[in-house]
Amino acid sequence: MKHVRDILTIKGTSVDCVPGEENVVTAARLMNDQRIGALVVTQDGRMVGIFTERDILMRIVAAGRDPNTTIIQDVMSAPCVIVSPEDSLAQCKAIMTQKRIRHLPVVAGDDLVGIVSTGDVLASENHELETTINYLNEYIYG
Repeated sequence: MKHVRDILTIKGTSVDCVPGEENVVTAARLMNDQRIGALVVTQDGRMVGIFTERDILMRIVAAGRDPNTTIIQDVMSAPCVIVSPEDSLAQCKAIMTQKRIRHLPVVAGDDLVGIVSTGDVLASENHELETTINYLNEYIYG
């Protein structure tokens, strides 16, 4: 059974963060530059929420707010749903499905040690399936 730590070993532990006092445009530009769908929101060095593409759509665009003057802490998702490195990918999938979220910050103790997305979980599952298929082909066809 695969765990969150297995994804972080491959993906790395880097997490893009943004201060809650920053405006939405700055966060959106950072997300575009990094080609990511979420930023962890921090205040005084600690995680206080998460800001996602969905937050931009629902809380800025659909609400008619000005992204230049709206600050992230007013439109972020909080509190964050988190996982630990020891949680299984099956647990992550269940959480993501139940909560209808696509990003899970990974916390060990009090430390933010990574972030896992639905894309990460799917890529891991695909790799595992490909490995199984290759193994079975070798077994059947020699």
